[in-house]
Amino acid sequence: MDIQIFLQLIIFVAFSGLVSWTISDKFCRNQFKVKSIEDWLLDGVGLTIQGMLIPLLQGTVIYWFYQHLLPNQQGILQLSPIVTFAISFILIDYLYYWNHRLLHSRLFWQLHKVHHTVTQMDVLGTSRNTIWTSLLIVYLWIHTLFLYLLNDPTGYLLGVSLTSALDLWRHSRLIISTNSWLDKLVVSWLILPQDHAWHHCSETFNCNYGANFKIWDKLHGTHYKSEELPSVIGISTELSLRQKLLFPF
Repeated sequence: MDIQIFLQLIIFVAFSGLVSWTISDKFCRNQFKVKSIEDWLLDGVGLTIQGMLIPLLQGTVIYWFYQHLLPNQQGILQLSPIVTFAISFILIDYLYYWNHRLLHSRLFWQLHKVHHTVTQMDVLGTSRNTIWTSLLIVYLWIHTLFLYLLNDPTGYLLGVSLTSALDLWRHSRLIISTNSWLDKLVVSWLILPQDHAWHHCSETFNCNYGANFKIWDKLHGTHYKSEELPSVIGISTELSLRQKLLFPF
């Protein structure tokens, strides 16, 4: 099986499993019932863009851009899969931390705030955003660059797939039982759904910017710890559906 198909399958299985769990959970199922048509549309458009259009853009326009910008550098980096995985899963995670903080700055907040209109943690809201906000996220540009430069991108792609699967999970309500062996194994370093829920809390959302690791938030004083989920998440806005999708000002 082609490695890229296998790694895409990881994301598909994660998404399908989380959707199935969400439907099977009574609380989450009830949340689906009260979700507005506008929210369903926003989430559907966001998932379509992130799952289909962004990969297409990376594999065509962005890749073509690097071919013309760096015509003699394709496949120049010959690194082991362990090193490329670390670059993808750790180093790029740190770049994303600062990218995420920048999106919360006064200059870029208007372009990111649609994501924070999510009022319930569920996997379908993972990619809710203004249509062109993805152009401002480091993943679009840096992932394509490394896939262009690396002679063997297998390890890097594994890191991308794992990060994507964790992104889906941390937007869900699938919480690891407190004090379980798994919780004890990951609670000190991995961004969990409850951590990201506090990022979406309207009272404390200037915290927990990391995607994979808590260390960046702890290092820069933006970590907020709570074993519970916030009672209310999301922000309200008077923007129309058209504004949310195209021009959130």
